[in-house]
Amino acid sequence: MLLNSIYNSMEFTELNEQEIIRRESLKAIQELGIDPYPAEAYEINITTSQIKEQYNPEAPNLNNISIAGRIMTRRIMGAAAFIELLDEKGRIQVYLKRDEICPGEDKTLYNTVFKKLLDIGDIVGIKGFAFITQTGELSIHAKELKVLSKSLRVLPVVKEKDDQKYDAFSDPEMRYRMRYVDLIVNPEVRETFLKRSKIINTMRNFFNDHGYMEVETPILQPIPGGATARPFITHHNALDIPLYLRIANELYLKRLIVGGYTGVYEFAKDFRNEGMDRTHNPEFTVLEIYVAYKDYFWMMEFVEQMIEKVALAINDKTKLTLWNKEIEFKAPYRRLPMLDAIKEYAGVDVAGMGENELRAVCEKLNVPINKTMGVGKLIDALFGEYCEKHLIQPTFITDYPVETSPLTKRHRSNPALTERFELFVNGKELANAYSELNDPIDQLERFKDQVQLKDKGDDEAMFIDMDFIRALEYGMPPTSGMGIGIDRLTMFMTDSTSIQDVLFFPQMRPENQNG
Repeated sequence: MLLNSIYNSMEFTELNEQEIIRRESLKAIQELGIDPYPAEAYEINITTSQIKEQYNPEAPNLNNISIAGRIMTRRIMGAAAFIELLDEKGRIQVYLKRDEICPGEDKTLYNTVFKKLLDIGDIVGIKGFAFITQTGELSIHAKELKVLSKSLRVLPVVKEKDDQKYDAFSDPEMRYRMRYVDLIVNPEVRETFLKRSKIINTMRNFFNDHGYMEVETPILQPIPGGATARPFITHHNALDIPLYLRIANELYLKRLIVGGYTGVYEFAKDFRNEGMDRTHNPEFTVLEIYVAYKDYFWMMEFVEQMIEKVALAINDKTKLTLWNKEIEFKAPYRRLPMLDAIKEYAGVDVAGMGENELRAVCEKLNVPINKTMGVGKLIDALFGEYCEKHLIQPTFITDYPVETSPLTKRHRSNPALTERFELFVNGKELANAYSELNDPIDQLERFKDQVQLKDKGDDEAMFIDMDFIRALEYGMPPTSGMGIGIDRLTMFMTDSTSIQDVLFFPQMRPENQNG
């Protein structure tokens, strides 16, 4: 039944007229003895951007170009033609002349294959030289054309007239579902993902320069630890046990600190079986880093230095426009304790309040709550309703309640709070960090408190991980750890309004279930 469901979701509609014509062209090319999908490699020695950077019109060079790409436009003028070729780096015009493409008596490649059987979207190889046309456009003069891949579906070709775009591939659902088409026809999408890659590489270099080691930890875990979230559950047939897709890699990274590493980090895929919206996807990428002999004050400075470095690397400046707001990423950032934020923005001092008092305050201020919430979640609900929207410039919210921070060291001056911060930008949480709890006895009690929350109906509460407790009992040095969402950071650095815009393949409902 499952396979049938998958196959049914992949069924396509009947071929349209253009798709039928393209299949007929494919057959005709094959009947001419030309392989439209050749197996041998095609040697490329230059890209479109390199041609534009390297060509010297005063002393013409680039006389032996070999390039490949996708045909995006065609203009045929009898025995000559122009095409626009798209490769990974951009577009360039190519000039083709029949007698140069087909120097012998046989003109089939030009007259039949190129003029009649090739289409926009087909991939070809071109050999020739660079030159400037009479209209002043840098182009390639083709001496050879080779068919590399016949396209059987029609590309949505964007047309521009009077500053208006027509036939644009702009429907969000279609773009996310068919990202391969989106990347072909919308060049700004390619730029977003180039920036995403650069963000990760900038962070990786920053950590490596500090001497920290990149590691890998399990995705399939017997206990979903390191965060409060609902996990995805699967089953291991050979071991006959349930396993969970990790919701965080924190506990495994801290085991490595116990093992003697000073600093470890991981770019990890995490999975949370929760809702989806413009800033959440059930599968997401997170960076977590743990450094021994540090605390959350040190980590605040480390994080703001890293974010500033990323902003400069991606945009050459620290002040960026994000969702029509000017955001300054230059360090240092404001530091604001959570209870002070509630006092400032909600107008109520909740310090020292118990559960009943907090519940009364939330009801008075019309904050949505439910009976499963304890002190920590009630404070968090107040903060979320009244404070987050005001945190536009980068702000470290510090000193969270113990109840919402089960892996965090108690605050050195107030045991009801913890040494934790979250970095907020434009009303959204970006990073989460602690002075890590390394007292195994306290940690076990915190895990037990989480079990009580689970018994009250909190399905995001943590499990008890006794192996992690055992690791702590061997001794973990004072440590600070931090996690930052790569998807959300990319949204901020590229001014994207939806997380789907910065994921190559966001999770979506199957096509046959859209109703």
